[in-house]
Amino acid sequence: MLKKINNYRRKITKGLTKNIGKTNYKSFETIDPQKIRKIIVIRPNHRLGNQLLITPLVQELESLFPNSKVDLFLKGGLGPILFENYTNVDDVITLPKKHFKEFFKYVKGWMKLITNSYDIAINVTPGSSSGKLATKFSNAKYRIFSENNESLQAQFLGYKHIAKKPIYDIRSILNKISFENIPLLDLKLNDTEKNKGKQLLKDLIQNDHKTIAVFTYATGQKCYCIEWWETFYQELKQAFPDYNIIEVLPVENISQLNFTIPSFYSKDVREIASFISNCDVFIGADSGIMHLASASLSPTIGLFQFNNMAVYEPYGNHNIGFNTTQTPNDEIIKYINTILN
Repeated sequence: MLKKINNYRRKITKGLTKNIGKTNYKSFETIDPQKIRKIIVIRPNHRLGNQLLITPLVQELESLFPNSKVDLFLKGGLGPILFENYTNVDDVITLPKKHFKEFFKYVKGWMKLITNSYDIAINVTPGSSSGKLATKFSNAKYRIFSENNESLQAQFLGYKHIAKKPIYDIRSILNKISFENIPLLDLKLNDTEKNKGKQLLKDLIQNDHKTIAVFTYATGQKCYCIEWWETFYQELKQAFPDYNIIEVLPVENISQLNFTIPSFYSKDVREIASFISNCDVFIGADSGIMHLASASLSPTIGLFQFNNMAVYEPYGNHNIGFNTTQTPNDEIIKYINTILN
């Protein structure tokens, strides 16, 4: 019953927002970045990866508007954890994942958005109906809906990437467009967290060899089968006989390698990231943990089976995505060797 209600809600919301999403570019012509004090970034989505993918934008806003503080309009309980070390993040307004079970909390979140005053409201992705509504109803002087800009898309190969697009959009609006220095996904792990991850890894491997971490799980069709991972693992083992190969497990505690190699399990996303940050390379399918690995600043190799690499692939810091339907395993292993050496 709830599933049907949610489907109807999405259809109604999509219908209501189909004509919403036009940024008033002329209103930004006289903007003084030094006078911007309060910004809200709107991404009402609860998924780990989607929230990590706004960390580059939050860094960019600190650079463009040095006197500003940022509020985040998110869903679920991850936001305060992911952004706890961001000094320019002031408040995280969270909507509950299940609207009808926590209806009053849901209404409270929307009321906070509407009653707070902001200089700029930024909708991260134009495909979000609730994001467009939130941007429309926010109490902001300037609103950026981040609708697709064909000119920027033609100019910049990375414009389709969900982490880069809002950065290109706001740079374009401020006439500071540049391909250079796009911030990385970054959880901003502190030294205490990194040292804890180092000890966790040492306790697991008990040697000083370099470590390759694999994450074999993903949701739905993005998950590679057991046979694929068994083959890939054997090729990894043959190519890197003197390296540790360990598995990072998902919260579901599932292994596509049937728990045959040393593994690490935690429900704490910052602890997982601190552990991965001490590994020499991370390999995993398109998933929230893949983005977490990238945000830990460990070199990350993303494995993709569909045509969504341009939107989600890990970038920078030796990160790369491979479409495994087009790239043989030996090419992936060759790149891993480049990173490790």
